[in-house]
Amino acid sequence: MTTRRSLLLAATAAAATAALKPQSALATDEMADFLFVQTASAMTYDKAASKLTLEDVGGSTLFFSDRPERIAGNMKTTAFVPFWSKGKDSFLSDPPNADLSILEGSELKQVVIVLKDPELNGKNLTYSVKAVSGEVPEKGSDVSVFIDIIGMPLTPLSFAGVGRRSFRRAVLY
Repeated sequence: MTTRRSLLLAATAAAATAALKPQSALATDEMADFLFVQTASAMTYDKAASKLTLEDVGGSTLFFSDRPERIAGNMKTTAFVPFWSKGKDSFLSDPPNADLSILEGSELKQVVIVLKDPELNGKNLTYSVKAVSGEVPEKGSDVSVFIDIIGMPLTPLSFAGVGRRSFRRAVLY
């Protein structure tokens, strides 16, 4: 038999339990550092202009975070390009490093670059680049670009609160 007293005690216990449980990542201001991956069927590099063009770039840019969140997903590449201008600590103020990986047959070429000024024109994505390690080839196929971190809310499809470099750990704001 349920009495008012037992109902009140159960409601109080439920409220206390709910207050102790961690909230959903979507309902908090928790931040995580996300790495991004873009793929393209080919690339060209204009050394004189320092322009890298990813030809037939994937329509989705993959993202993932490290422990403890272990979040992975994808977003439209058109939604990724604004990271250079949105947020107080965007890629515009702190351009990301990236690993340019080119698979030619069974040979893998890797170059570490800094990415700036993305321009998406149809299926081609062009970056201004500076080589940090290695030499960017003039042409290549089967290209992957692994892009350095950006700190974001645990829901990476939102631009709200974009912050940069949180020492590769989740941060609570």
